Amino acid sequence: MEESDLKFWKDAGHVARRTIEGIKGEIVAGKSWDDLIDSAERFIRRHGGTPAFPVTISVNDIAAHYTTNSMLSKPEGFEGEMTFEKGDLVKLDVGVHIKGALADNALTVEVGGGGKHTDQIRAAREARDASIEAMVPGGTWAQVGAAAEQVHTDAGYQPITNLCGHQLERWNLHSGVSVPSFDCGESNQSFKGGPEVDAFYAIEPFNTTGKRGKIEDIPPATSSNIHRVTGNITVRRAVAKKKLKPLGATMARYIEERYSTLPFAERWAYSLLEKPFPGEEQESIRRKWNSLIKKLTSIRFLESYSALRCVDKSPVGQFEHTVWMTDGGPEVLTVE
Repeated sequence: MEESDLKFWKDAGHVARRTIEGIKGEIVAGKSWDDLIDSAERFIRRHGGTPAFPVTISVNDIAAHYTTNSMLSKPEGFEGEMTFEKGDLVKLDVGVHIKGALADNALTVEVGGGGKHTDQIRAAREARDASIEAMVPGGTWAQVGAAAEQVHTDAGYQPITNLCGHQLERWNLHSGVSVPSFDCGESNQSFKGGPEVDAFYAIEPFNTTGKRGKIEDIPPATSSNIHRVTGNITVRRAVAKKKLKPLGATMARYIEERYSTLPFAERWAYSLLEKPFPGEEQESIRRKWNSLIKKLTSIRFLESYSALRCVDKSPVGQFEHTVWMTDGGPEVLTVE
């Protein structure tokens, strides 16, 4: 790999780590989820990066993929206010890109540090580190997953078996290779092969106090408030096939120009629709937005993500690093 190209990946890793370390102290009782997310995204930009995906906050049994929307709607089934409370188990997941080179990292903290979740937090962090240590040239993904599971089960927790780490490629956050966080077995066809030299991976084992070790989607399909341009159809082609009207085509171009194929937040893009309709009531603009997303999804220009939660409604812990695989072994890029 060219040194000049590698520098972008390393710089993204540094910004991602500085962000997560700089913001974690703001996860305190009384702080709103939205304020923390806004603070983290501003931190990324101030330090020379761009969010590779919306900063996500996952509290207690919510496992991943939740960011606030422009209406500050609560996740389905969530009771209470979207502010941190003492004893909450909070996952902060931050991604950064610099010219499309990506870094993805996460940590878990207990609000107030009362010690209720200390062992679970430690197990999640140590499982991440054990997974990275197991990434050796010529090794297998089964070995990596087994290393994570051993840590979790030894500490009395279940690994989440249907939520995995992933390979990173330029402008592509989930590029096809999944990294298991459990003992999947050498013959598992979903996790063929192993770490490849000069590839980048997000290593992120999850654990839970629940017995089944599974996550499920939180309805509806857009519950994460995150979308992504698929790259499967161009705006020009959609217009030529009369699948998009002029306003839809304009919005699609705006979104693609700003976010390429990386995930973006509803709250980032929603304001783009307000500009063509100055003075129009929010209820009307919201209907137009919902119709636009439905249309762009139906023609496969966009895909939407669901937020994820533990099926047992049990607390979930997670730690994550981005790793570059070298001839001599893994190098962690999300370091300060």
